[in-house]
Amino acid sequence: MKTSPAEVLSKHWGHTSFRGSQEAIIEAVLNGKDVLAMLPTGGGKSVCYQIPAILQDGICIVVSPLVALIRDQVAGLKRRGIKAVALTGGISFNEASTLLDNCLYGGYRFLYLSPERLQQDWVQERISHMNVNLIAIDEAHCISQWGIDFRPAYLKCSVLRELHPSAPCIALTATATARVAGDILENLCMTSPEVFKDSFERKNLIYRVIKKENKLQQVLQLCEGVKGSVIIYVRSRRRTQELSRELTRHSTEAMAFHGGMTRNEKDDRLRDWLRDRVRVMVATSAFGMGIDKADVDLVIHYELPESLESYFQEAGRAGRNGERADAILLIHPEDEQRLRHQFISVLPDVSYVRLLYNKLNNYFQIAYGVQEEGTFPFNFNTFCDTYSLNPALVYNGLRLLDQNSVIALTQHFSQKTTVYFTATKGEIFEYLDAHPGKAVILQALLRTYGGVFDFETTVNPVLIARKAETTEDEVVAVLRKARADGILEFVDEQRDTEITFLVPREDDRTINTFAHKIKELNQIKIQNVEAVLDYINDDSQCRSVQLLNYFGEISAQACGLCDICQRKKTVSGKDQAALDTHILSLVRERALTSQSLIDTLGKEREIVLRELQYLLEEGKIRLTNNNEYTALS
Repeated sequence: MKTSPAEVLSKHWGHTSFRGSQEAIIEAVLNGKDVLAMLPTGGGKSVCYQIPAILQDGICIVVSPLVALIRDQVAGLKRRGIKAVALTGGISFNEASTLLDNCLYGGYRFLYLSPERLQQDWVQERISHMNVNLIAIDEAHCISQWGIDFRPAYLKCSVLRELHPSAPCIALTATATARVAGDILENLCMTSPEVFKDSFERKNLIYRVIKKENKLQQVLQLCEGVKGSVIIYVRSRRRTQELSRELTRHSTEAMAFHGGMTRNEKDDRLRDWLRDRVRVMVATSAFGMGIDKADVDLVIHYELPESLESYFQEAGRAGRNGERADAILLIHPEDEQRLRHQFISVLPDVSYVRLLYNKLNNYFQIAYGVQEEGTFPFNFNTFCDTYSLNPALVYNGLRLLDQNSVIALTQHFSQKTTVYFTATKGEIFEYLDAHPGKAVILQALLRTYGGVFDFETTVNPVLIARKAETTEDEVVAVLRKARADGILEFVDEQRDTEITFLVPREDDRTINTFAHKIKELNQIKIQNVEAVLDYINDDSQCRSVQLLNYFGEISAQACGLCDICQRKKTVSGKDQAALDTHILSLVRERALTSQSLIDTLGKEREIVLRELQYLLEEGKIRLTNNNEYTALS
């Protein structure tokens, strides 16, 4: 008797029914249809390809962007008694070859690999001999240049269609606008696809925007108010360390997590968090994708995200158990300008990319009309220093040249040099006295980067060399020796990044072929930033409605629980403005407690307290040490 999808769901996952469009998606795949599935975070995307693959002979090839995500999926399948293989980086050729042999002859049902691994010719050759029943592209928004996590290697996923043209393909994502969805369908060469889109609404997830001068104080209060796990998102590695230490110092034990950590460090910290040994994780966006922890009660964005797509995806990691959870965006008055500077001011326009390409060719002494063969070592810092170029603009410009196949950069291009002093200041002075030949370089480092005693700090060896009047190689040698002597921790970037020129040098003609893409991409990034700013500044429409409208759900209903809905429930329109004015007039005369204001205003306690919170967030009043409210202007 033939096994049904519902029976597989019950046997391996212990569920008695499907959610949303899961069953319809599975039936479409079983009928040999190409499918684009857009389901909310926590909506059970993996089941949509895992069940049809289990029900058919052969193996399912799954392309996924992150090693942590791949490991989590493979471990989950193995716990259910389903044979799966993960072909990740860091394993030898012989081991990878053995794993692929297992896929051919060992009865394995799933092969997970990264898009970069898929590009290897020998891997493609081995896959071509497999009995592939389904191609699954997870986090498919990475395939679109308009998506938040665009990965150029994802564009090569269509090679699987060439290797196995009769196998259906399913693409899955939780954050796709109409433009991104169109890009996915086109790049994966889907034929007569069925498109499923479940509502992205999360009724148990409450979105709030809180405006605060003192973010740390607000985070401490928020963390104290929840029992479950917490994720706090920040934008830099340094901030993860800085904030986690501050929280721990204030008796809220927290851990830092970022992409620069070793595999063992990441595994250890993730394990501690999953097992509730540490409740609060302060992380960059490198954390969370594919991690299935049900009891996350709170997600805080300590700094503004670069897009609503990334915010929505990260916020969606709260409340996956169906219980009420909060997603809070903290805003400081300077954050808006900081966001524009961080993302918009470093966008290279067409003329800058032309200039950069010209400098790059001159740097390697490549003549017009010539295509250099081979791969060249490329020192990023030296290149920027040679031509006095802004490193952020150069970095983004090189990424554009790489994405448009003008050059190829090695994968370690984004790695950085970091330093963190582990010795005390007294021990360092003793070390300088004992090693006078190294003193000039270490003193230049200490004068330039004040945070090296407190956290792992990104440094520029070229800048240090210039200040110490020496060479970059000498700076690196001194730092390596200091690391060996136990004075500091030093992570040296792969300074000789490799670069390959893929087309002949034709200067403007080379850039003109994709100039329109540069303009469009820059416009998209500007629009992304403006959408975030519109979201935080719109006090008239429910937060959930704003987010759902952004993803095309126009008929969404107000949640009734976000900061805006709550204010509308208690006071609205002219009454709200009048109450705010009355409160401000009272606290300008003298500082008053909340109880004094309640008694004077004659309003319900809840209404007054909510308006006081609003005025605090807007920076119009402040709370004194005596717990009294006074006006700021």
